[in-house]
Amino acid sequence: MTLLSALFAACALFAGQAFAANADCGAKAAEKKLSGAAKTSFIKKCEKDAGAAAAISPACAKSAADKKLAGAAKNSHLKKCMADEAAAAKK
Repeated sequence: MTLLSALFAACALFAGQAFAANADCGAKAAEKKLSGAAKTSFIKKCEKDAGAAAAISPACAKSAADKKLAGAAKNSHLKKCMADEAAAAKK
């Protein structure tokens, strides 16, 4: 029974995070006065970006910011940094 409770709590946590990202993205779309397909596309990308940002470790994000990376260089750096952290955690 405790496994089921833990699973329910985890689902509730993720749903709460998704709802918060959705509300924030909806507010941003409203600020830009988007509607229809443009609004849908914007919210979808916003939620995807919010999820990706949550998965990045603060240390890797700080490292990229310290190096003043942007675009493809930043994405490459973050991907390598996260892989290095995962490899170090396995040891």
